[in-house]
Amino acid sequence: MRFTDALLGADRPVIMEVKRRDPHGDDLFGDRTIPEIVAEYEAAGAPCISVVTGRWFGGTDSMLSEVASLTDRPVLQKDFITRRDQLLKARDLGASAVLLTAGLLPRSSMPSLIEGSLELGLTPFVEVTGEAEVESAFGSVAEGGPTAEHCVVAVNNKDIKNRERGTGDLGRSARLLPALAATGTRCPVSASGITKPQDADRLLAEGYRGLLIGTGLLRTTSLTGWLTELDDLRNMRVP
Repeated sequence: MRFTDALLGADRPVIMEVKRRDPHGDDLFGDRTIPEIVAEYEAAGAPCISVVTGRWFGGTDSMLSEVASLTDRPVLQKDFITRRDQLLKARDLGASAVLLTAGLLPRSSMPSLIEGSLELGLTPFVEVTGEAEVESAFGSVAEGGPTAEHCVVAVNNKDIKNRERGTGDLGRSARLLPALAATGTRCPVSASGITKPQDADRLLAEGYRGLLIGTGLLRTTSLTGWLTELDDLRNMRVP
């Protein structure tokens, strides 16, 4: 799928996110416009862009269509998708991938939403926070359930039950990586709570094929400096 291939083929596999507010309601845009943020991300080499359309974070559907009109990079819609008709709307707004949150969906719904996404040319971005959710999303593969081969499977280091407030638990990503690998996904991703280049470097070194970073990049005083520090750390690992 286009989203997955773009991420796997990137020298720096960081999905950069457009998000209007943080979990506490604080503004993340400042005096920047969406076109300015997208242009900055493109200049920084973002392989994919995420757009938070959920109202918790001040998002709207129009933000998704605006970002999609401004870039040729694959775009992920982050919202609470629970029905197949929402998939068609996401595609029509310009999304290349859609967030499917395992913690919100009954086990019976996930196969239909994964299959429906793939039928529309959308990459399912399946988000989990524990082994039980991995099992719920993909545990029925042996019985003809969904396969993760064409999905991004992402660990959310924060919890939607408290609206993703708090610093997050990056150790969750380390603990769940074996479970993600067992699903057969080509593209395990660590998402949320990544604020320092050192944390991003460590997660990639542990085996994650992509990272999704929003607040950390939107709050940094220098996007270029943040990413350059990450590149330098990664280069130090090359023998």
